[in-house]
Amino acid sequence: MKVLLLENIHPLAVEVLEARGFEVELRTGSLSEQELLEALPGVQMLGIRSNTHITQAVLDGAPDLLAIGCFCIGTNQVDLVAAADRGIAVFNAPYSNTRSVVELVIGEIIALARRLTEKTQKMHDGVWDKSANGSHEVRGRTLGIVGYGNIGTQLSNLAEALGLRVIFFDTADRLAHGNAQRMKSLDELLAKADVVSLHVDGRPGNAGFFGPEQFAKMKPRSLFINAARGMVVDNESLREHILSGHIAGAALDVFPVEPKAQGDEFESVLRGLPNVILTPHVGGSTQEAQEEIGYFVAGKLAGFSLEGRTELSVNLPAVLAPQLQAGHRIGFLHVNVPGVLAGVNGVLADAGANVTGQYLSTRGEQGYVVTDTLDPLPADALAKLTQSEHTIWLRTWDV
Repeated sequence: MKVLLLENIHPLAVEVLEARGFEVELRTGSLSEQELLEALPGVQMLGIRSNTHITQAVLDGAPDLLAIGCFCIGTNQVDLVAAADRGIAVFNAPYSNTRSVVELVIGEIIALARRLTEKTQKMHDGVWDKSANGSHEVRGRTLGIVGYGNIGTQLSNLAEALGLRVIFFDTADRLAHGNAQRMKSLDELLAKADVVSLHVDGRPGNAGFFGPEQFAKMKPRSLFINAARGMVVDNESLREHILSGHIAGAALDVFPVEPKAQGDEFESVLRGLPNVILTPHVGGSTQEAQEEIGYFVAGKLAGFSLEGRTELSVNLPAVLAPQLQAGHRIGFLHVNVPGVLAGVNGVLADAGANVTGQYLSTRGEQGYVVTDTLDPLPADALAKLTQSEHTIWLRTWDV
């Protein structure tokens, strides 16, 4: 099987996949829609990061594609519904770079509070400005975390260790860590926080989530951080509030439009503003995080391709099947309607199959059942399942 990895994915991913028998092509940059259409024929598995967009048109032009690995946290760059409709599994790395993102945010909070951006620029310009004006400790300040998931909760823990008071808001029911306090509304958080840090996901409903109304409700001279998704923030409004002095500083690692390749020009209305840190989407770009992501996602792709395992897939029913040690495995992805499983088991019974294990799950309009048998299923039985009106795909594996 052929694997195409884009966007400087860590070499460990190549090692993992090649060790499992895959042919791997590694490219440094992202590809446009047209470039993907030219590159994907004959490719069974695709690895991307955040800058490559997998549209319905791309999926339509990739008949050989079985799985997509997002070597990052987010998956909004992939049309997950279209991929699921075609039975293409999508995997990501929801935990691997959490610590790296959190450490970046902690560093930015301190740097903004001390106005280090201005101090270092003056030093480079040959100006000695040993003044404490506008410089503050973070101890005793209030950090407001918007989105209290994996990153938000770990940020909460480290921030408390630094002496920050932590408050948070999340639309989901999240357990507070340490002494963190849940706010009943975003407005309540904005009114109390000295630092607001966004950690929401990239679902379409979050586009424009933080705009003029939200900036206006932040405390005067507060700080703002976005290490979540570029499209959730109105940067024009942020610029206005920084220039007016209402927002004392900001740090952004993500942007609505990001350059396609290394070295391309970066355009933003936030360039050149005082006490503003702009970083090129490097929240998870540490050697430790990229190595862990490479290992984790490559393992998920290999497990799906070689054994039909879909645990932690973000768009197909997640079936936690054990590693296939002996015998034979049948993976059957189907339309989720009543009676399909009974039909599958009827075919197995008629074929006299000795079933050693069966694992199944449903997700939305799809169901997935993995069946392990002692002996291979006869060709006529496999044909019967393949030809079912509810079949999306059927695959078999042997040890």
